[in-house]
Amino acid sequence: MFTGIVTDIGRVRAVAKTASDSTDGEGRRFEIETAFDTADIAIGGSVAHDGACMTVVDKGDGWYAIEVSAESLSKTTLGSWDVGRRMNLERAMRLGDELGGHIVSGHVDGVGEILTRAPEGDSVRFTFRAPDALAKYLAPKGSITIDGVSLTVNEVNGSEFGVNIIPHTQTATTLGARRAGDKVNLEIDMLARYVARLLGKE
Repeated sequence: MFTGIVTDIGRVRAVAKTASDSTDGEGRRFEIETAFDTADIAIGGSVAHDGACMTVVDKGDGWYAIEVSAESLSKTTLGSWDVGRRMNLERAMRLGDELGGHIVSGHVDGVGEILTRAPEGDSVRFTFRAPDALAKYLAPKGSITIDGVSLTVNEVNGSEFGVNIIPHTQTATTLGARRAGDKVNLEIDMLARYVARLLGKE
């Protein structure tokens, strides 16, 4: 589990194809440069990459590796990653950690698109389009995870929604460099998912 509070911005330093699997297809192995103390990251441990939870399979000083299945490549933005790609990183929450954002599973629900970006004082207002299937989970003042960042939804219009990115979030995550047309990983609020199921809307 995660909180949507980004604690490092990583960078892809190497990409390699992994063996094909008849039921899955060709995956990828990514080596990620990080400021995390990799001595404290266990092989088999979980790290969220732009909101997608992946398992650490190898590591060294200042880097670690993950292997991503073809399924995950096709359902997230990780399929477009190449050397030099920067991403938001968050290590798995530990018992007793402060829950500064909201409860995040690290399972991406869909890929959204940035429609507009505009300055609003010191902040930046973004408008996103979510996949139609996720529209019912969007609510003003509700939570959403965008590329691993816990954010509050400002307004909703069908499958389109807006968020405000404060200066700290612009510099502490990759969202400050995002532009219209960019694709992002979305995870809906877990509470919204269960409410929809209880109401028979899922």
